[in-house]
Amino acid sequence: MIKYIRSGFTFLLTCFAVGAFAQSTATSSSPYSQFGLGLFNDPLLPQTRAMGGIGTAINKINNFNTINVLNPASYGYINLTTIDIGAYTGISTLSNSTTTGQTNANFRLSHFAFAAPVSKRSAISFGLMPYTELGYNYRQSAKGFGTGSPVDTNTVNYIYSGDGGLSKAYFGYGFGIGKHLSFGGNVSYIFGNLHKYQSTEVPYLYGALGTRSERSNSVGGLNYDLGTQVSFDLAEGTHLVFGYSAALSTKLNSKINNYTSQYMIDASGNEGVALDTLYRLQAPDGKIKLPMMNHFGVSLQKDGKFLVGADYSTTNWNTLTIGDANQGLKKSETYNVGGQFTPNANALHSYFARVDYRLGLKYDKTYINVNNTDINQYAVTFGLGLPIPRTNNTFYKINISAELGRRGTLENNLLRENFVNIHLGFTLNDLWFTKYRFD
Repeated sequence: MIKYIRSGFTFLLTCFAVGAFAQSTATSSSPYSQFGLGLFNDPLLPQTRAMGGIGTAINKINNFNTINVLNPASYGYINLTTIDIGAYTGISTLSNSTTTGQTNANFRLSHFAFAAPVSKRSAISFGLMPYTELGYNYRQSAKGFGTGSPVDTNTVNYIYSGDGGLSKAYFGYGFGIGKHLSFGGNVSYIFGNLHKYQSTEVPYLYGALGTRSERSNSVGGLNYDLGTQVSFDLAEGTHLVFGYSAALSTKLNSKINNYTSQYMIDASGNEGVALDTLYRLQAPDGKIKLPMMNHFGVSLQKDGKFLVGADYSTTNWNTLTIGDANQGLKKSETYNVGGQFTPNANALHSYFARVDYRLGLKYDKTYINVNNTDINQYAVTFGLGLPIPRTNNTFYKINISAELGRRGTLENNLLRENFVNIHLGFTLNDLWFTKYRFD
């Protein structure tokens, strides 16, 4: 009976977390999120994020069940009911060639994932994760509004901002053929809202009204992931795994609304309520064509001791279109290397010997090019896997990952962004759906 009570309590906690996640908004604080659909978020959990973001050739980690959404073929190795719930916080500092120190921070629930075995070599998984993040706010100013004079006090401000993001709800199935080969797939529903604003204000000209244009895009549609993994046993407990996964190119539904409104601004620059809507246009329903994403990976693992791996990913973002309009992006490439070390996973008298210590590096040649300058991203990652004492057939682990990185450059009047991202996840492995003979 205690077994069923604990499982029921865990299920209720999971439902609560899903509801909270559904109400949270995945937003970024990066000016580079204004391009395309926002900054893309890899479908990774903290345990693989801490290892530089490797995942294509990862299934179990030290015999601990891990839900690896990046490659659904990994589900074929899940033999216990697995739940993973997490949160995220990010801090970024923006600077340009003349100023430094503008700091932004955000916090949200980051993911929910559930998996359960169907047979000895197959399992299902479903969950909810962020897909893209949109969030920025910056301004450009010019003097001499109405006169053209560079010393005139009639300064006009052009303010650009955006918020929102897309989420990914998925259902997947993975299965193994024999001992060394596995396949899998996800069916995902990508949904959310993207809002972009452009405002014009003349705060020191009496009677002047502010004007704001808003473009709102409501998105929803299906996407599909496929993956495979092949493993080789080099020795007892030592495995070499090769993996490949892909997110297929599909089309999402898009509903775009455009608004233009006016509002008052007082002498202190405070904005009043909108006075009038000058323009409103609901565009015909359109489509967003997503590019195909390809992931290649390799990993080497000695059970209970270490894991090392590398990934390479490429996406043809230059084919992304919104309402038949190409977004002018570039092909992206990402390189990930990392691993973890566990001194002694079976140690009885030393807790820190059972801890997983993780480290990795990531280089991302992004799809963004501004002022004929490529926007690249570099990051070092590290983290811990903290085991919690088990109870019967239930295993727990807290996974923490940190990512310290830089995006952008100071060249050609651009912005450089230094960021710190911290992910926290709680993972449970349990034996559910088993009929007990004795209570």
